[in-house]
Amino acid sequence: MADSQDGFARLRIPGGPLIPLEIAASYRARTRGLLGRDAVEGALLLTPASSVHTFRMRFPIDVAYLSRDFTVLSVRTMRPGRLGAPRPRARHVLEAEAGAMTRWGLRPGLRVGVHR
Repeated sequence: MADSQDGFARLRIPGGPLIPLEIAASYRARTRGLLGRDAVEGALLLTPASSVHTFRMRFPIDVAYLSRDFTVLSVRTMRPGRLGAPRPRARHVLEAEAGAMTRWGLRPGLRVGVHR
């Protein structure tokens, strides 16, 4: 990703679909995240980030921790009211509705691309 500004892009998953992506790069956008929403269209990328929480969330989410070069380190599903443990090697966190990442074929070891 060439710059670190809030905005919109596409997430490219090798062998999978091109996903609409919202980028939360500012402190304000990262703090807001998916709070107050009833759903997410595509995915949300928090950058920089190495952990997330789901307090005050309205729905369960899939969370993928990504390294600096956008390699997936781990993927998990989190119910509302949870605190995710920080991942020391994570530089970005990808969030989507629960079940979406399995449908997309997102798994540890894949390197995803972000295209504006």
